[in-house]
Amino acid sequence: MRFPEFSEEWKKERLKDKCSFFSGGTPSSTNKTYYDGDIPFIRSGEIASDSTELFLSESGLNNSSAKIVEKGDLLLALYGATSGQIAISQIKGAINQAILCIRSPYDKVFLKSAWEKRVDKILQAYLQGGQGNLSAEIVKNLSFYFPSLQEQRKIGQLILLIDERISTQIRIIEDLKSERKYLLEQLFCLPNERAPKLRLKGMTGEWQNVKLCDIVDRVTEKNKTNTCKRVLTIAAQYGLIDQQEFFNKQIASSDLTTYYLLHKGDFAYNKSYSGDYSWGAVKRLDKYDEGVLSSLYICFRPNENVDSDFLYHYFESTKWYRGISEISGEGARNHGLLNMSVDDYFNTLHRIPTQREQMAVANALNVLVDKIDIETEILNKLQKQKSYLLKEMFI
Repeated sequence: MRFPEFSEEWKKERLKDKCSFFSGGTPSSTNKTYYDGDIPFIRSGEIASDSTELFLSESGLNNSSAKIVEKGDLLLALYGATSGQIAISQIKGAINQAILCIRSPYDKVFLKSAWEKRVDKILQAYLQGGQGNLSAEIVKNLSFYFPSLQEQRKIGQLILLIDERISTQIRIIEDLKSERKYLLEQLFCLPNERAPKLRLKGMTGEWQNVKLCDIVDRVTEKNKTNTCKRVLTIAAQYGLIDQQEFFNKQIASSDLTTYYLLHKGDFAYNKSYSGDYSWGAVKRLDKYDEGVLSSLYICFRPNENVDSDFLYHYFESTKWYRGISEISGEGARNHGLLNMSVDDYFNTLHRIPTQREQMAVANALNVLVDKIDIETEILNKLQKQKSYLLKEMFI
């Protein structure tokens, strides 16, 4: 795929024949005078950011191998989890040894896009499936196909417009998620609070303390006939998800007869969850009609006393764990594991409103979740569009 005004053949060139390269360094962390200055210190996870966590002093810059890059320089992450990521620097600042600065006569957006098209194959070829680090020598000896500078710029302008649209879409989603996070903390309350900080219009009913066992029924049905083969796991972003889909392999054994059999709408609590919250995570099965889960999890389903969607959003907030913290007490956690019995868990206190207010709260939050899903789907389509253009417009 090309713009109609271009027909010249593209030339294959090694980067080292046209580009200049340099990396930086890290001042000694034991010398406090080297830090907390005015020079942004860009680390590999910040190459696309307009801010940095650390700042260097002039002394730190002058007494180390850290080097200054300009706004608009092309930065490539060499090491660790971000290895292979590339970005055009948003700020002037110093870089460390994990970043390679590339300066060239090529159009920056074109070169960045050409790298993004090939990065997976580059990592596979040189890092043995993602293990290890890139190096300046590897990058310098790579060859890419380049058209005329005029064609590079026109392609780069198109990709830049899509990148800007993707960035805008990401901000839209982040803003919606921030709004949801705020509402989750405002629309629910703790057992010792009379009502939440924020109430929906017309909602004046009193909130009541209930035990978890008053509003849910424990699920203990086992997969006795071994007929259900979908093994579930809890993931922060996806909730209860197929183990095969999440890990790209099944960790559980083929004998699943001792696993709990869950149906759509059932909840599961993983008290040893190691994600954002050390007290564990509660997720609802929404994606499949049924699945099986290890008996190490505590499973339950809502009864007629509580709205399922209200309970889903409640467990997405941080309010629910307070009762668990009070029961487990100091010293109960061991590497994130809450040492509490199943009976204690179902006896935890929770504060809920009338059914009418439960449904109103759930509906308000459902609208926001649906909006996030719609905007996320738009983002996915934009990213697919960019991937298609990278495939069709670059060699």
